[in-house]
Amino acid sequence: MKIPLVLGPLDQIPFGEGRAFGVDGEQVAVFRLRDGSLRAVSGVCPHKGGPIADGTIDQHVVMCPLHQHAFELHTGCSTTGAKPLQTYKVFADEAGNIVLEVG
Repeated sequence: MKIPLVLGPLDQIPFGEGRAFGVDGEQVAVFRLRDGSLRAVSGVCPHKGGPIADGTIDQHVVMCPLHQHAFELHTGCSTTGAKPLQTYKVFADEAGNIVLEVG
């Protein structure tokens, strides 16, 4: 069963950037794309532990800032041969909060 978890106000993530959140002992990277949509993936690169939330993004891909491994934001799959990232359902609620579904 998926459990909704409020991470805080949406405006803490500027358009085109990401932020890391601690969720159940894990890091989750949440991105606010330039079109306003949200994406969430595991926050640690499986290659060498890079901080995914600090990576460069476009509408479809995030690049790890350490070794430039690229991951699709919808699927978590690597386009450069690394292990995939876990993806999470994330959305903004009516009150303007980031809500992540976990479990």
